[in-house]
Amino acid sequence: MKNCNFVPVFVGVCIFLLTVRITKTDAPKTTAPPPAPAPTTTVVLQCGANETSCNIVIGSNLTITVRQTQAKAQNISYDFLYYVDETILKEPKKDGKLMFTPLASVSLSGNESKTLELVTGKGDNTAGEIRIGLNSSEIQIDLKKVSITVEITRSTGLKIFIAVIGWIYFVAWSVSFYPQCWLNFKRKSVIGLNFDFIALNLTGFTCYTIFNCGLYFNANIRRLYFKVHPLGVVQVELNDVVFALHAVIITSITILQIAIYDRGRQTVSRVCRALLSAMLLFAAVTLILGGTNIITWLDWINYLSYIKLFITIIKYIPQAVMNFKRKSTDGWSIGNILLDFTGGSLSIMQMFLKAYNYDDWLSIFGNITKFGLGFFSVLFDILFILQHYVFYRHQVTPYEEIINGGNSPPSI
Repeated sequence: MKNCNFVPVFVGVCIFLLTVRITKTDAPKTTAPPPAPAPTTTVVLQCGANETSCNIVIGSNLTITVRQTQAKAQNISYDFLYYVDETILKEPKKDGKLMFTPLASVSLSGNESKTLELVTGKGDNTAGEIRIGLNSSEIQIDLKKVSITVEITRSTGLKIFIAVIGWIYFVAWSVSFYPQCWLNFKRKSVIGLNFDFIALNLTGFTCYTIFNCGLYFNANIRRLYFKVHPLGVVQVELNDVVFALHAVIITSITILQIAIYDRGRQTVSRVCRALLSAMLLFAAVTLILGGTNIITWLDWINYLSYIKLFITIIKYIPQAVMNFKRKSTDGWSIGNILLDFTGGSLSIMQMFLKAYNYDDWLSIFGNITKFGLGFFSVLFDILFILQHYVFYRHQVTPYEEIINGGNSPPSI
């Protein structure tokens, strides 16, 4: 596993660059200009009880408030823009169907506010998340700041159930790393655990950590994101960051166990080394391109996410092949698989429930990659369960045979 020792260093360097110094493209080359004069007109858009995010059920109404403040009275007209499925529209339509009656334009003068009623009962019975922003030809408006998010669902109870499922699979996936570490500790051996799987896992979660940290912490990357998606929402939360960092730490502990416990003649296969080298070379080259402003840092972390997706597809193959060759799952924790299967199954269930509750079937069948990866992982979990409880239930490769090379490392 010496070949994988540089990966944690790569993690630290990249996260440091992203969260501290990756603002090169915006660094001023001259003295900062004097601050712009304070605007004479400010406008605020709110929903419900002065909120910027509201939830309603199809058939109910929602109060929308537009509040203007002016140093000098001046009549200004405002109209509404709608952001659905990464597209800015002039009507609140999703898949060609109205989510609610379009909001009428408003005119305000001086320090004035007006309220409007968002009526979902007069739409086309369509649920989903929509962002509403203000627009005016008379003053400049930052759509990101002057906007609200409205979630229209079919059932409030179903939304709560979906959230509960989300926490359950989050816990299941987080805990799934521990059974293998405990098994290694108890046996004082890592024989039977495929090193290709661990190496790929560490690289994949490293890329995932950099991606999440970049989008969550780095102001420059977030600015680039909102430049591409003016009314978009960053789909990375703090729990995503914590989960990814936790995965890197626990996988690194497993690598430490590989270094100190009995491992026989097991090693990382040549095929895996070649794949890791190619992926890390790609990451390094695109990192240089980002540092020289040929691509943006948003592009770079997106490239890292593609590496993570690729690894998710292939990472289980070496362990499955190794179990097949040994006709045994000894050394490979079934607890890890059962928890991963629980998390993956609940994740897929949540996707379907959300698709129904938000009329968002495109999130499954329009993004087949995300669904396919979850489904693919569950299929491998089923294979491992069958290997452990059915195919090789009474067949355990003798310990000495493993040490003496009875299980040459399988290639991917």
